[in-house]
Amino acid sequence: MQDVTDLPFMRVIARRGAPDWFVTEYFRVHPDSCLNPYILRSILENETGKPVFAQMIGCDVPSLVRTAKQLADLPVAGIDLNLGCPAPIVCRKNAGGGLLREPAAVDRLLGSLREAIPGRFTVKTRVGYADTAEFPGLLEIFRRHRIDGLTIHGRTVNERYQTPVHPDCVKLAVGSMACPVIANGNIVDTSTGLAFLEQTRAAGLMIGRGAIRNPWIFAQLQAAFDSTPPPEPSHRDLLEYVMELYHELAREARKFLPNSHVQRMKKTLAYISHGLEGSFEHDMRRAITPDDFFRICQTHLDHTAPLPAMPPADSKLFCGFGALIVP
Repeated sequence: MQDVTDLPFMRVIARRGAPDWFVTEYFRVHPDSCLNPYILRSILENETGKPVFAQMIGCDVPSLVRTAKQLADLPVAGIDLNLGCPAPIVCRKNAGGGLLREPAAVDRLLGSLREAIPGRFTVKTRVGYADTAEFPGLLEIFRRHRIDGLTIHGRTVNERYQTPVHPDCVKLAVGSMACPVIANGNIVDTSTGLAFLEQTRAAGLMIGRGAIRNPWIFAQLQAAFDSTPPPEPSHRDLLEYVMELYHELAREARKFLPNSHVQRMKKTLAYISHGLEGSFEHDMRRAITPDDFFRICQTHLDHTAPLPAMPPADSKLFCGFGALIVP
């Protein structure tokens, strides 16, 4: 996730059970762009022991080809093209999910990138811009260009994060693509992850927001695959995670401004605090200073009660996740 899942986050998450690979924040690509040095560090200083894919976003073909060639010279596991970001500012620039409105442009872009990228070339997409009826036509384009992997966020761009996902679309891709298909969206715990795999037969899962809320989710899923006891984190474990992330991000700040750093942490805490009992979420929204931040965290998290496995059923951040596990 942009501005969240950076190098410090990768370090912190890897200490709690890393995924099989990471994907960088996206490199914004346009005619005047250069490789973002901070995102580059996620590649050049990755000490997690896990491969990392470099992700690009943009619509200018020559610029994307140029950037792909630059990235291919770095120690990356592959290069990923983002066709899924639903942010309005991105879509207005005809990038991310906005490109799905122009299948012919996607076709030309994938052809040029496939020719330019010597190694693994993967795509992350949504299941259409306005309607899932667009998805079969998009799949034909993806099949045409011999991509090495397809990650599907199971919503349309217009649905953003406000609906249940569409497992049937992911299942359709699994049955028609020669490459591995990865399912993404609404995976908040082991049960939703396993249900998404069962309903789609996808080759794997990509987890973003769910891993911010629950950094143990990868280890918990691995335990389910291995039939071994999963991690059962407590509120105090969550406190350690939050404190570790606070200090890792502070250490990487170009210019550390204490109150600004609290605001940066609140962006991540929106996912972490969501659904916990009591007034933690309410209090954290009003934190201004580091003293506020530490006091609120200690007050609400410094105890051994187990964490809830799922967000609230009516969650506004993880809308419709329960539909994955309802028969």
